[in-house]
Amino acid sequence: MTFAPAGSNLKLSMGQASELKNELIETGRLLYEKGMLAGSDGNLSAKIDENRLLISSSGVAIGQLKSDDFVEIDFAGKQVSEGGKPSTETAMHLTVYKNRADICCCLHSHPAYATSFAVAGMELSRNILPEVAVFVGDIPLVEYAPPGTGAISDAIEPLLAKNDAFLLKNHGLLTIGKSVKEAFFKHETVEHFAKILWMAKQLGNVNRISDDELKRLDQLRQKLISS
Repeated sequence: MTFAPAGSNLKLSMGQASELKNELIETGRLLYEKGMLAGSDGNLSAKIDENRLLISSSGVAIGQLKSDDFVEIDFAGKQVSEGGKPSTETAMHLTVYKNRADICCCLHSHPAYATSFAVAGMELSRNILPEVAVFVGDIPLVEYAPPGTGAISDAIEPLLAKNDAFLLKNHGLLTIGKSVKEAFFKHETVEHFAKILWMAKQLGNVNRISDDELKRLDQLRQKLISS
């Protein structure tokens, strides 16, 4: 699905809203199949329009989502559809959308390699793989905040303006995007990067991209963002 640009009058028909649910269901399945979550781990959401969003219900298995496993809420956090309760991480999702008008999807899971770096308190620096530097950018390590509280929102809010991926200490990974597909690709890229870095560390050496090359890659990233 292609979302309308930020600032446009985004409004989905019933058919498009159903398509959006299907895209989130497929994304949840992929996250599960790729080993990025277990049981009822994780949560995901996407904008319906400027006033509403879909978010996974609390306690559901993200890898086995069904159409009625989503809750529709407004941007004040008020539930406007029948069904289960919104995810316990709803505040985190709302903080993203309120601070980034360009973002249409948030994905949060607990991928093993990325989360192992979060647990170890080790950063995933963008100066190792060109693909990460260009397509993801910085991946800040966010201080631990108790899940299901407003503390996570407070921790990520100062970092939202310039970042699309967040490593949450002792918790997991959050990626955001202008579409469901973009948020998923960033999620997948970060986890793949974490696995490569973990393996390189076992081999005993990690070569890093030079500062000059990193500047060139950053310029390329800015061109892609502004295009």
